[in-house]
Amino acid sequence: MAQAGRRWQRSLFPWLLSWGFAQCSTDPCVFTAERTINGKPQRLILGCYVDDLFTLYSDDGPGSLYESFTSDLAARWNVEDEGPVSDLLNVDISRDADHVLLQQH
Repeated sequence: MAQAGRRWQRSLFPWLLSWGFAQCSTDPCVFTAERTINGKPQRLILGCYVDDLFTLYSDDGPGSLYESFTSDLAARWNVEDEGPVSDLLNVDISRDADHVLLQQH
């Protein structure tokens, strides 16, 4: 289905904006959301590629912005969290406590 990704984006993008995300002006498939929760600033950066979402977040604990977003997303659509990403568009991704390493082969 060649247009499935586009149809998904037509449904997803307005929902993201209504949820409080801002769409990046230089890449329309990147969104950011920021909120202060319990006095702590939190940020989500979301990338959408065809029908995949990639999320970077500052906190994923109970009551976090990430937890709230993923809960609302799952309530709206049938989504599956496939865990930490290890490769994206031919870029290998590895991480430790302080760094994220991107390597392209």
